[in-house]
Amino acid sequence: MPKKFIISNNIRTLRFFANEMTQQSLAEMTGVSRQTIMAVEAGKYSPSLELAFRIADVFGVTINEVFSYEVVDQTGKKK
Repeated sequence: MPKKFIISNNIRTLRFFANEMTQQSLAEMTGVSRQTIMAVEAGKYSPSLELAFRIADVFGVTINEVFSYEVVDQTGKKK
């Protein structure tokens, strides 16, 4: 059965601890639109690897501290 990857992120938490940084500020610092940051943060859009690195760099953390993923099968069971 094909596997599905579910990507989650800690962007909202990182923004909060970065003096409640706005989505607009993060967008400007990473060179994308606020709508892109909003979609990534909501899990509706998976960022490019380059954008993922830029986001991590803004917060001074690794990509693994920003993004995580789970592998599930077609039935929704975690692998």
